[in-house]
Amino acid sequence: MATVVIPFAGADGKTRLHASRRVRRSLSLAMLGDVLAAALAVGSARVVTADSDGAQLAREVGAAVVEDPGGGQGPAVATALDGVEPGAMLVVNSDVPCIAPADLRALLAATPAGGMALVEAADGTTNALSISAPQAFAPLYGPDSASRFLAHARGLGVDAISVAIPNLSDDIDTVDDLKRLHLRLGPRSQMVLASLPAKELA
Repeated sequence: MATVVIPFAGADGKTRLHASRRVRRSLSLAMLGDVLAAALAVGSARVVTADSDGAQLAREVGAAVVEDPGGGQGPAVATALDGVEPGAMLVVNSDVPCIAPADLRALLAATPAGGMALVEAADGTTNALSISAPQAFAPLYGPDSASRFLAHARGLGVDAISVAIPNLSDDIDTVDDLKRLHLRLGPRSQMVLASLPAKELA
């Protein structure tokens, strides 16, 4: 059983997604729900957030909630990993709604023993991370974070690899991303996308 940490910044973390905060909130929560469904199929989930709606959704589906300490994604993930027993653990962004349980199992299976595996987004940032101990994590998110995570792991003397898993590589930053990937979205995201008036998708 893996522990899956999911940082969730809420609607305020997806300002490029839509001009309407209401639409951003609906889509952000739908994507979180799809990611949680995949995570809970492979283990336990811990959502680290300061967003009350995201926390409520996490509790409703059986995930633990960790209070986001502020300071960005790195400190949030470090807080959620604190106290987790060594073993299979994943950190998965909340904006990869094409995800399926098989994608997480593939990432776990690809992880070198005692090492690190990650999935890069198209822009070189990191969408998912697999480690075997909380101490292997460092708050390195941001531009080119994938290369910095790999260098960090190798600096620790452990094997580290980048894995190509399309459903984890494809994250959602804009409405155009949603429209491009709509046939692969999880059910919650598809439902919210289908409910939006065409004028809100222009």
